[in-house]
Amino acid sequence: MDYEPFWLSLKLSFITTFILFFACIALAYFMSQKKFFGKSFLESVISLPLVLPPSVLGFYLLIFLSPYSTFGKFIEEIFGVRLVFNFTGLVVASCIYSLPFMFGPIYAGLNSLKKSLFEASYSLGKNKLTTIFRVILPSIRSNLLTATVVSFAHTMGEFGVVLMIGGSVAGESKVASIAIFEAVEMLDYTKAHIYALLMLIISFFVLFVVYLLNSKKA
Repeated sequence: MDYEPFWLSLKLSFITTFILFFACIALAYFMSQKKFFGKSFLESVISLPLVLPPSVLGFYLLIFLSPYSTFGKFIEEIFGVRLVFNFTGLVVASCIYSLPFMFGPIYAGLNSLKKSLFEASYSLGKNKLTTIFRVILPSIRSNLLTATVVSFAHTMGEFGVVLMIGGSVAGESKVASIAIFEAVEMLDYTKAHIYALLMLIISFFVLFVVYLLNSKKA
């Protein structure tokens, strides 16, 4: 039994979640504090992966990251990295299609905070950075937890986009969801059951943790 696809899925989920956690805190904080032209447009772009079919999103990401595109060619020439059919490309694609799952809860949490919370912190002599880390982020702990867990679980279970971008290269882009699909195609239901059961256990566990922690804070 080859467990490499399963560990590759975990690795991809951890890296994607780590990157998005800090990126979305910065982005959500900026957007919650500022009013600017095109804000609604930007919110729509960020949320687009929620409604786009994975095949559509995967297709356009494949075009965008391809070494024949301007962006893909630039990355390959500067960093010597090709962004399709390898793990690096999966990370880039995962950060894009899991972006709204991390951004949404954090953005909602920040928008729910009263302006008086910021003003009270500033009146006590705290600067903006201290206010963010000592006052604001602790106030939206449940949102941060939900965003982290949902993003991790979504990345772990994604199929369409990773198949379009990464294909099925063993040890590089063949994650658990693709391994399940291929096992079913080969009528190897034992292997498919094992991969699927592991994914089911992890998905249930992370959701259980979120509900458990949130219920204790209620």
